Amino acid sequence: MKLTPMIFRMVTLGFLLAGARAQAANLTGTVTDKTTGKPSAGDTVVLVDPQAGMRETARATSDERGHYSLNRTGNGPALVRVTHQGADYFIAAPQGNAPGDIAVYDVAARVDGVSTEQEIVDVEAENGQLDITEHYLVHNTSSPRRTQFSSNTFEFVLPPEAVLDGAEATRPNGLPTTAMPRPLAEKGHFTFNVPIQPDEGGNQTLFELRYHLTYSGKYSFDPKVLIPVQFFAVRLPKSIVFSAAAGVVYVPVPQNPAIQTFLIKDAVPGKPLGFTVSGSGSLPRDDQGGQNSQQGGGQESGGQEANAPGTGPGGGIGTPINTPDPLSKYKGWILGGVALLLVVAAAFLLRKPAPGLTPNTGVAQAVAAPAEKNAALLNALKEELFALESEKIAGTLTATEYAELKAALEVVLKRALKRSS
Repeated sequence: MKLTPMIFRMVTLGFLLAGARAQAANLTGTVTDKTTGKPSAGDTVVLVDPQAGMRETARATSDERGHYSLNRTGNGPALVRVTHQGADYFIAAPQGNAPGDIAVYDVAARVDGVSTEQEIVDVEAENGQLDITEHYLVHNTSSPRRTQFSSNTFEFVLPPEAVLDGAEATRPNGLPTTAMPRPLAEKGHFTFNVPIQPDEGGNQTLFELRYHLTYSGKYSFDPKVLIPVQFFAVRLPKSIVFSAAAGVVYVPVPQNPAIQTFLIKDAVPGKPLGFTVSGSGSLPRDDQGGQNSQQGGGQESGGQEANAPGTGPGGGIGTPINTPDPLSKYKGWILGGVALLLVVAAAFLLRKPAPGLTPNTGVAQAVAAPAEKNAALLNALKEELFALESEKIAGTLTATEYAELKAALEVVLKRALKRSS
């Protein structure tokens, strides 16, 4: 009987050790250099805990086959970070026995194919302060595929008196990274030093930053771009008055009734982009609908919600928030039909004249001057692409709708360009 406590302690220790072994597992994967298409050897691979300030919990080095193995403890969220030629690449650490394969790219300070598709400036004003959020959507379509990274990876300019409040970068694989910009020598100049990886599946790198300015009811901006920007946009609440500087032409984008959007296409270094704002107000929040839904949710069939139509003050008039679009289930068919119509229209407009027609026939007269007709079609298609981008910036198209319509327009545009060459 005297051995019983010792046996009990040994059994308990055995269970604890078994539990510890259950919490520890090897995470393995392969690092591949997508620039060369070969395994990447000698790269540092680190397991980090994002909930503990990116604390390192395990470390390894990829071998000649690009393989690595990390000892993972616990089941909490973790990230795998690989450093290749000075640039860091991340993936979410997979659960279970799934491989932690990760792609890297060779690095250069400047890469052909890096461009800014959109720069969007959101302006709000309240209580003597302007609150600004800027979004930069950056493409990397390099070939061969390489990452742009240096001590000055992505430079931009803010008003000299701007006070930075926060920033983050979202990589093409969707992982966000907190990254406060580094100030440069010239006042108001900053740089994001987050690697600009090649686009993945149509996804680009997104830089976002927030800053504020002292505001007395009126303020004049003088934006400057350091590399060409395809679409430069300013978004404001309806209560703020917008006016372009002398000689600057902004195109209003009226698609979204909740906000004002003003757009300039093809902003290049040195091109004036000045504008003035006055008044105050805040932009509508994207999560407002979700909050409303949560507050009214949780009720099954068999009872009427407090906010159902007709039960609240003024009820029964209008469509309640979050009511599904009656056409939503047909949206895919509608978009597909639009795409088909575009292709059919292009085939009709771009077809060659039927053989045997002479200049004296009515049909020949209808297809006369094909060069002029092709030019008109090209211009129309380019205007449609511009309008599509405007609607995307204004927030009236979902990402899926935008991708489908743009793909259809690009098919027609390529056919038209081939025809005119």
